[in-house]
Amino acid sequence: MWGSRSSRGSSVDCIACGETLHRDDAREYDKEGDRWNRKGKDFEYLCKDCHTALCHQPRDELEDLLVDIDAGGLSETEFLDRYCEAVEERYGPLDHER
Repeated sequence: MWGSRSSRGSSVDCIACGETLHRDDAREYDKEGDRWNRKGKDFEYLCKDCHTALCHQPRDELEDLLVDIDAGGLSETEFLDRYCEAVEERYGPLDHER
């Protein structure tokens, strides 16, 4: 009912905007997408505004795709080029019409 003592009053940083806030005011983020399996996990946190702004659609295969294109070391343009190319290779042509 009261939560763990270690989380009361502690502060965390939002991984999206960098804001520091009380743990009780943050939302847990689990990059593995399974926040209910808690054993041995360290969670990251989002402020309420950044959590609301997230796309809450399933992200199956996304982590593997990002690793495959070496997303961490790319400029924005390189990332977008590689990402679009990888998505087209895996799933077919992208629909560019809006």
